[in-house]
Amino acid sequence: MELRPLIMCFALCVVYATSKPTDKKDRVHHDEPLSNREHDDTENFDYDHEAFLGQEEAKTFDQLTPEESKERLGMLVERIDEDKDGYVTVEEMKKWIKHAQKRWIYDDVDRQWKSHDLNGDNVVSWEEYKNATYGYILDDPDPEDGFSYRQMMARDERRFKMADQDNDMKANKEEFTAFLHPEEYDHMKDIVVLETMEDIDKNGDGLIDLDEYIGDLYQKIFDTSEPEWVKTEREQFTEFRDKNKDGKMDKEETRDWILPSDYDHAEAEAKHLVYESDADKDGRLTKAEIVDKYDLFVGSQATDFGEALTRHDEF
Repeated sequence: MELRPLIMCFALCVVYATSKPTDKKDRVHHDEPLSNREHDDTENFDYDHEAFLGQEEAKTFDQLTPEESKERLGMLVERIDEDKDGYVTVEEMKKWIKHAQKRWIYDDVDRQWKSHDLNGDNVVSWEEYKNATYGYILDDPDPEDGFSYRQMMARDERRFKMADQDNDMKANKEEFTAFLHPEEYDHMKDIVVLETMEDIDKNGDGLIDLDEYIGDLYQKIFDTSEPEWVKTEREQFTEFRDKNKDGKMDKEETRDWILPSDYDHAEAEAKHLVYESDADKDGRLTKAEIVDKYDLFVGSQATDFGEALTRHDEF
């Protein structure tokens, strides 16, 4: 059985290389860009399409005729307008964009939900999760790597309890999402910091010193010279990470490192879309205003120059 794919992007990451790898998964939880496309509305609206719909859904709209694209966009507007007052505000647009960008998280949760809600009662208990994930280890009195797996199980149980806000040791869908993706929830940030510190703190003093910080990023091989990027990381640690200059990162300093307050891409894009579509300049959008500017929000065969005719994704 596959051991759970729950270790976050910043957990258990050690790089064995002499130069900084391009595919290294950073521990730092950044607010990711909404699209890899260039954001230049004078050229095209590809960035806006992916920001508003998510990458896969944007491809699907590119297959539609302008009429179909407008119709489906109108249906989306009704979902975006949460309070059903007939207007889409910047805040509602921001929430929608964040939802579109995090759809992969919900897909992951749905997939794991099906394999862990063993009795079909619409909750995943700790016992269900433990048995599905670690059962074969528990059944073996002396499994290979059993100690490390039991450590992981204890850590999972601690995280499960933090996500389980009503303390019944059963996770509903929202609690299960917080368990699988704690970096997305404010009340789970402490466990994100704690787990990260446990991974890096090799001497067990509850702090991260410079050697531990660098050791997590880079392992020197033989007598090779230290890459330039490692020297830069040393400077980053000394000048910016270690704020109180005691030579170590404590819990708050680690939090500032891995959970920085980044630029809010979703809010900036929401304001942009509202500004560009707000014909009467009242700071909010009607369904008509959005559909009238449909090419800003979604693609179609007319706006994608026929490229999407070769695509076959479903909406």
